[in-house]
Amino acid sequence: MSASITRTFAARMPSRTSVFVAAASRRFISIKPIYTAEATATGGRNGRAVSSDNVLNVELTLPKALGGRGEAGKTNPEQLFAAGYAACFQGAMGLAATNLEVKLPESNTVTGIVDIGKDSAGGLGLAVELRVSAPGLDTATTQKVVDLAHTICPYSRATSGNIDVKLTVV
Repeated sequence: MSASITRTFAARMPSRTSVFVAAASRRFISIKPIYTAEATATGGRNGRAVSSDNVLNVELTLPKALGGRGEAGKTNPEQLFAAGYAACFQGAMGLAATNLEVKLPESNTVTGIVDIGKDSAGGLGLAVELRVSAPGLDTATTQKVVDLAHTICPYSRATSGNIDVKLTVV
């Protein structure tokens, strides 16, 4: 927590202990949450991830390419990120199409592809490709929808300037 945030809480709170309680309950400064998703991971990449409502309850495995067992029937954080980003982006495309007064085909799809690999500093980094298909919609119009969606999608905004994101209309 930054010093300025701590000072803000300290100015309003009577004791050091209550500063930490208040800080823990105030999660965000830049947004006013509308919805909050919560999931807990245990066991790292060879464990389990469970959402607070237990709808998501998946076993995790380290992919073979990263030196793990890559066990069948189990997922990994990169697959979960690919699914989440693709779904969020497709929702943003719907809003973008409405804003552009374009009829987006119901059969449109977004496929998220997440790569993990060595970055220039020698650590691990991510790169994403989103492959968008909008059968029946011309490529130029689809590209306009995709470009606007990229400015709307919270995942795109969060990754902007942090990881490489490639948008491909197929």
